Amino acid sequence: MKKSMLLLSALFLSVAAFAQMKNLPSAKVKTLDGQTMDVVELGKTGKITVISFWATWCSPCKKELDAIKDYYPEWQEKYNMELVAISVDDTRTAAKIPSMVQEKGWDYRILHDYNKEFQQTANVASVPHTLLLDAEGNIIYEHVGYAPGDELELEEKIKAIAK
Repeated sequence: MKKSMLLLSALFLSVAAFAQMKNLPSAKVKTLDGQTMDVVELGKTGKITVISFWATWCSPCKKELDAIKDYYPEWQEKYNMELVAISVDDTRTAAKIPSMVQEKGWDYRILHDYNKEFQQTANVASVPHTLLLDAEGNIIYEHVGYAPGDELELEEKIKAIAK
């Protein structure tokens, strides 16, 4: 009986933890012009939202954002979606963010997780790390790392929830 209760309790806690992680956690980030915002607002736009954690020093991150750039205008039009690229650069490399974004021609909303609050509360251990939110702001897909072609898999996930 005790074992059954322990197993049931553990299962309940696991389900409760999973349900809590389905929504964006509250965390402060900054816009490139220094304004502070809570990432919870990203889930309230009524759009499908892709959140890409990246850093200026991360080659796979830059390759992923470059690959998506080619598809992004079409995705915005077809799926009513937005990509938000959230840099996890520390204070030493944060100054490179604006110039890299301009040089790369990334037409994404760029935010800076200046104190790693979002990274920690979302349990993001490494970059690149991608979250896909439906139009209600629920996290429905996560992907870690980047290999060529991952952007096509992401589009399939976006397409599936856009219907």
